[in-house]
Amino acid sequence: MTFEPIAADLAVRAARATAGSARPDAPVVPERPARTRRTVAARGRVADQLHGLARWVEPAQRRTCQPG
Repeated sequence: MTFEPIAADLAVRAARATAGSARPDAPVVPERPARTRRTVAARGRVADQLHGLARWVEPAQRRTCQPG
């Protein structure tokens, strides 16, 4: 097994970042605001339209050689 100084440094940094995130003075990420019903409905309509477009653009299934 060979010693990789870069990998060791990355491992130490990752361990410190993980352990440091549980400290009382750790930075706090603000919560994302809740999505409104209007946004959820608009995303649903856009998704439905994109699915319909994908079905329309999808190539037709070809019949290939079938066993039997």
